[in-house]
Amino acid sequence: MRMFKVTACVPSQTRIRTQRELQNTYFTKLVPYDNWFREQQRIMKMGGKIVKVELATGKPGMNTGLA
Repeated sequence: MRMFKVTACVPSQTRIRTQRELQNTYFTKLVPYDNWFREQQRIMKMGGKIVKVELATGKPGMNTGLA
C-alpha cells in the first residue's frame, strides 16, 4: 500500500497565560496516498506547517518511530 510519511507542526489549541504564548506540536504519521489531499487541507486549516513528506510503505496506524 502506498503511503506518505508526513511530519507536521501545528500550534496547540490551549492558551497558556497570555494569548501571545503559543506552543507548537510536532507529529509524524502515515497517511494513505488517496487521503493525502484531505490531510494536507486539515493541517493547513489548523494553521500548521508541513515539515517533511516521504513516500513510505506500511500498514495504517503503524508506529512511524519504528518504520
